[in-house]
Parts: sequence; structure tokens; C-alpha cells
Amino acid sequence: MLLRLLEEGWPLDEVVFYDTGMEFQAIYDIRDRLVPILKEKGVLYTELHPGYDFEWKMFDKPVNGPNGPHNGYSWCGGRCRWGTRDKLSVIERYCKGAIEYVGIAADEVRRLEKERKGSKAFPLDTWDMAEADCLRYCYERGYTWEEDAGAGTVRLYDVLDRVSCWCCANKNLRELRNMRRLLPEYWARLEDIQQKTERPMKGAGKSVFQLRERFDKEEPCSERGKCTGY
Repeated sequence: MLLRLLEEGWPLDEVVFYDTGMEFQAIYDIRDRLVPILKEKGVLYTELHPGYDFEWKMFDKPVNGPNGPHNGYSWCGGRCRWGTRDKLSVIERYCKGAIEYVGIAADEVRRLEKERKGSKAFPLDTWDMAEADCLRYCYERGYTWEEDAGAGTVRLYDVLDRVSCWCCANKNLRELRNMRRLLPEYWARLEDIQQKTERPMKGAGKSVFQLRERFDKEEPCSERGKCTGY
């Protein structure tokens, strides 16, 4: 959305980026490419932050829950999307009174219906650009969301349906399986989080450690280097 807004000269005064602190490195790399372009075009760049350490809210913040007081909200996802709620709250408070361009694609019908309120505008819908169109548009301009995976590079949209925070509990099993196999650094971070919370990432029987065992058993012998006899 931003690239086309700039290319077509739409009115644009400011670009806002909300940094959770838990984004994939590829997100920060693209940010770092765009900031000089915005400066050159005279567009103000603003970076917003949640005002707290993400892991503090996961593990340490005092919470009065339905089962009594405890510390931390644990994983962000499902019915407990506290990180998303905070992000939207901060951005909407900051943008209040301004026309806000929102990058929801034309084929995200439910999201569009939900968000059509106030002074928000949806250029991707105006251009009739579906998610696949947007990805192709970015790839053609050299924005590919690549992560250094040690043995090579991985394009995140090749292995993930959505490039949300790397620790988002809404990731499906296909995405998590790909992270285990192709993005071991981020998988190690997921295991570190799971060690600090009793709540399994994907529900009962699906902690990060249980998923690791499951994925390793599913992996072909040729990729593991040896067979385990399952």
C-alpha cells in the first residue's frame, strides 16, 4: 500500500510504524530501507512503542483473571490478543482526527466490513488488489521479507501465511512446522517463552516442546540425517 501511495502521489503526510519489539528481523530491515525514502520525499516517519516490555506483560504483569490473580497474560493470540489490542489502541489514539490509510486487501472482506468506520481509507480495496496482488507488487520492487536462516535465506511469505510477530500464538501448525525446520533461531526463542509459562502455545497437548517432538517425528529421515524407527 505504501509503495503505491508514494508511486501514484497520493496525499501522505506521515507514516506510522508500531514496534512491538517482537517482529521478525525482515520487518525491521524493510523499515530501514523505507525510512530514507520517506525522508527524501518529505514524509514524516513516526515510530510508536507499547510503553512496556513485551515479555514483562507476558510473564510478570499482575493480572486479576477469572481464576484469580496471577502474573502475565502468557501467549498473545486466540481469545487473549492483548498485544493486538494494545497496538490498535495506541495507533488509533495517535491518529485520531487524521485520515488513516489502512492496508487491508480487497479480498479480506470480513476485515474490511469490520474496519469501515471513522476517517479510515482503504486504498488496496479501491485498487482492487487482493493479497496475492500485493505480494507480487512488492516482490517486483525488491521487497521480499527475507530472513537469514544460517544455511541460506528464507522468504517469510513462502513459509508463513501472515508475517505477524514471531511469537504469535495464532500461527497455524503449518507455519510452526516451517519455523521449526527453516527458522531455528526463532524456534529456539519460542521454546524459551514456553519454558516461562505453563500455558501451552496451541492449547492442551500442544506446547512448543510437544510440537517439536511431533514435527521431528513427521520429518523425513533424509532431512534428519538418520531414522529413529517410528
